[in-house]
Amino acid sequence: MPLALAQLQDLRDRISDRLRPWSRSAQFWVRAADIYTSYKVCQLRAGFVKDEDELETMWERQHELGAEKMYSLCSELGGLFLKAAQILGKPDLAPMAWVKRLVTLCDQAPSTPFDVVRDVVEKQLGKNFDDMFEFFDVEPVGSASIAQVHRARLKLSKTDVAVKVQHPGAEQLMMVDIRNMQAMALFLQKHDLNFDLFSATKEMEKQICYEFDFVREARAMERIREFLRVTNKKPPVMVPRVIPGMVSREVLIMEFIKGTPIMNLGNEMAKRGIDPGGKIAAMAKQKILSDLTLAYGQMILKDGFFHADPHPGNILICKDTEVALLDYGQVKEMPEDLRLAYANLVVAMADDDFSRAEESFRELGIRTWAITDNKLEELFQLSLRMFDTRLPPGVTVMSPFADDSSLNKIGVELPGGAIFSASNNPAFARVDCGHGPYILVRPALETDS
Repeated sequence: MPLALAQLQDLRDRISDRLRPWSRSAQFWVRAADIYTSYKVCQLRAGFVKDEDELETMWERQHELGAEKMYSLCSELGGLFLKAAQILGKPDLAPMAWVKRLVTLCDQAPSTPFDVVRDVVEKQLGKNFDDMFEFFDVEPVGSASIAQVHRARLKLSKTDVAVKVQHPGAEQLMMVDIRNMQAMALFLQKHDLNFDLFSATKEMEKQICYEFDFVREARAMERIREFLRVTNKKPPVMVPRVIPGMVSREVLIMEFIKGTPIMNLGNEMAKRGIDPGGKIAAMAKQKILSDLTLAYGQMILKDGFFHADPHPGNILICKDTEVALLDYGQVKEMPEDLRLAYANLVVAMADDDFSRAEESFRELGIRTWAITDNKLEELFQLSLRMFDTRLPPGVTVMSPFADDSSLNKIGVELPGGAIFSASNNPAFARVDCGHGPYILVRPALETDS
C-alpha cells in the first residue's frame, strides 16, 4: 500500500510539472490583458476630457491601479517578472506610481528551503556541507529571480562569505516567461508602438541563459575586479573576491561585503542623525555618484567589458561612502567601434547637435524612420529620453512611451544582436556634479556578445 501511494504521488508530481508551464502562461495572459485593457479604456475616456487637471487626475488614478496590478503579477508569478519589475521601476521609463510600487520588489523572490540549498551546495561542490562551513545562515540575505544568497563562514579560513545558490527549476520557468513576453512584445509592436521590443526580448532570452552559468559570472567578476585594481591606485568600487575552488554552474561562493543598499541610504542617514537633504548628505551622494561614474566610464570606454545590471539592489554603500557593486550575471563586452559610437552620441547630446545624434544612431546600427517632418529634432529628443538621466526643468516623470513621446514620431528598429532597448540598458548620460559633465551608465539589462 505505501508503495502504491508513493507511485500515485510521483504520478501527481509529474502531471503537476507538465501542467505548470501552461498554468503559468494562462495566469500571465489573464493579468497582462487586464492591465492592457484598463489602459486602453482610460485612453479612450481621455479623448473626451478637455480639462487638463481632470485629465491628469484621471491618468494618475489609472497609473496607481496599473501599478497595483503589475505589482501583483510580478510578486505572485516571480521568476522573470521580478526582472521586469526592476526594469519598469525607474522614473525615466514608468509612471511614478509604478516606480514607487515596483521598486520594493528588489530581492523579494520566494526563497528555496534550506534543506534543498544544502543538497545543491554539496552536489555542486562535491564536499560535505559541515566540512566547508563553520556557520551558515539559514535565512538568505536576499532572494532574486535566479538565485538566493546566504551569509556563511568558511571553516578552514574563517572567512565570511556570500554563498549564491540557484533556485532549482528556475531556468525552465524563465524560458516559459520569456516566450510569453516575446509574444506580448510582438502584439504591442503591431498595435501600439513603433519600437522594436521583440529584439530586446530576444536579447533578454540570451542573457537569461548566460545568468544560469555561475562559472561564467565568476570569470567576469574577477576580470572586472582585476581591471579596476590595475587601473586605479584605489578602485572606485569594490568587487567581491571569488573564493578559489568553490564555484560551479549553480553555486558561487565569494567574499561577503557588508553595506547598506543604496535605496535605503536616506533612511540609514536619518538613523545616524544625518539630514538626508543636508550638506553632509549631498557631499556623500556626490562621492558615490563620482565613484560609480568613474568605474563605469573606465569599464566601458577603456576596457569595453562592464557590469550591466546596476539596479539599486546591486549597489551597496559601505563605510566611508565606499561603493560595492554586486551580481555579475549580466555583463557586456563592447567592441571599440560601438564604444566610439556611444561616446559620439554623448557629445552630440552635450552639444545639442541633431545631425551628430543621427550619425551616432547609424554608427550604433539602429535603423530609424520618420513619421513626422522634423525627423532630426524628434530623433534628438528620442536620444535624450533613451540615454540622458537628467529630466527637463519642472518634469518629474518622462517615459519613452508617453503620449507625447518621440516614439510616436520616430520608428526604431534595433540591429541583430541588439545592444540596447529604450531606457532599459547601459548608455551614457551626462550628469553635472559641479565639476563638469561626467559619463554615467544608467541601469540596464544587457547581453554578452
